[in-house]
Amino acid sequence: MPSALSRFSAPPTTVPGMAIEGEADDVARDASRHTDPVEIVQRCAHRGLTLATGESLTAGSLAARIADVPGTSAVLLGGVVAYSVTVKTQTLNVPEDLLESRGAVDPDVAAWMARGAATRCAADIGISTTGVAGPEPHQGKDVGTVYLGLACTAEAAQRLGLSLPEKTQPSDVDGDWLAGSLLLDLDGDRSEIRAATVEGALSLLEDFLHTEPPGLPPEAASG
Repeated sequence: MPSALSRFSAPPTTVPGMAIEGEADDVARDASRHTDPVEIVQRCAHRGLTLATGESLTAGSLAARIADVPGTSAVLLGGVVAYSVTVKTQTLNVPEDLLESRGAVDPDVAAWMARGAATRCAADIGISTTGVAGPEPHQGKDVGTVYLGLACTAEAAQRLGLSLPEKTQPSDVDGDWLAGSLLLDLDGDRSEIRAATVEGALSLLEDFLHTEPPGLPPEAASG
């Protein structure tokens, strides 16, 4: 049987066109124009879905952005700020060998962080952020390299007909989870990159919730 290390030794290949690129301010502005945290919270609440966040470079800003919406407590169960490798492994259950072989800024690490946040908080959906905000490169990754992770229980995804949005790279974290990641390639300073990451994560989450097929029976949508 191959070791876990060999399973994680080679990072997945990023397919051309499967990243969101540009000036951080422009990416943030475009994402915020098309994303409404109120709609995210309402859509989750109407479908009986709960959320959790696992954040590295955004350090809780994503959870705070969601929590700005009145009534969020029915949907947002909690979040984990996971700057250190120890917190990523011990709290979010990211495999140590994955972190050792690829580093923290990696698509599968992002997916595992999302799964870990959802599992830790007993939520249906986890959303995560990991990347390099600067000012210096980190573990061989350029400033502005960001991965957003998304994980949803397979049960909830099947019940509502949800699927990974376009440009999201699937990740095989666990058979009981639908998981993937989205690459952001951002130009900007530290605060601009962090702000764009938050808006990008919200956009990814909203896009995921909108993959629900049209005409879904009301009883299925209500959970």
